[in-house]
Order: sequence, then C-alpha cells, then structure tokens
Amino acid sequence: MTDILVAIFSFSGAIFILLASIGLIRMPDSYLRISVTTKAATLGVGLLLIAAAIHFQDFSITTRVLAIILFILLTAPISGHLIGRASYFSGVKLWKHSIMDDMEGKYNKATHELKSEDVEELKKREKKEKALVKKKPLK
Repeated sequence: MTDILVAIFSFSGAIFILLASIGLIRMPDSYLRISVTTKAATLGVGLLLIAAAIHFQDFSITTRVLAIILFILLTAPISGHLIGRASYFSGVKLWKHSIMDDMEGKYNKATHELKSEDVEELKKREKKEKALVKKKPLK
C-alpha cells in the first residue's frame, strides 16, 4: 500500500515539476514565468518530499520533510514576489498583450517610493487640498 502512495505522490510531484519547466519555457514574460515556477514547482517539490516521508516511514525523516515543506511554502511566494517587484522596478517590460498594469503610476522612479494610489492622482488631490486651505483659512 505504501508503495502505491509513494508512486502516486512522486508521479504527481514529477508532473508538477515538468509543468513548471514547460511553463518556464512557454510563458511570454518574466512575470508569468515567476508565477509558474513559484506555484507549480513548489507543489511538485512538496509532493516529492511527501513521497520520501512515506517511503522511509521514519519519524526523524518525516519531521525534516515537514520542516522543509513549511520552509518552501513560506519562502517561495515571498521570493517570487520580491524577484517580480525588483524586475518591475528595474524596468522589465510586461508582455505586449497584457491587459492591465496594476502598478502603473504608483511607483515614483525619482524617489523610489511605491504608493498604494496613483502618484498623479495624489498630486492632484494635494493641490486641491492646498487650494481649499488657502480659500478657507483656519479661524
């Protein structure tokens, strides 16, 4: 029975890693490549590690496997996010058929500030607030 579980988990893990490697080649820009490798490869490695834990059936190996899986699940999305963010800030272009750029207008290259709102909209709002303060001075 354990051999069947090991085979299922290892085959599934290998399939996910294969899909991640195919996605790495097929995706048109670096942002989609980061997404594919972060998700599919993490799942594939996790499944392979679970297969190893089932195969060896040792408490020390199982705890190490669980620690490694936890570490991968915590670090892979964060590292993928940071690599994507650094790519965007360094000027790596989006795919030409991308519909929307969520960070457009929110990053000020001169000050390296990232706003949660559009920089131009913030400037317009600040100008309006200053104009209102000038019109209505505090008593």
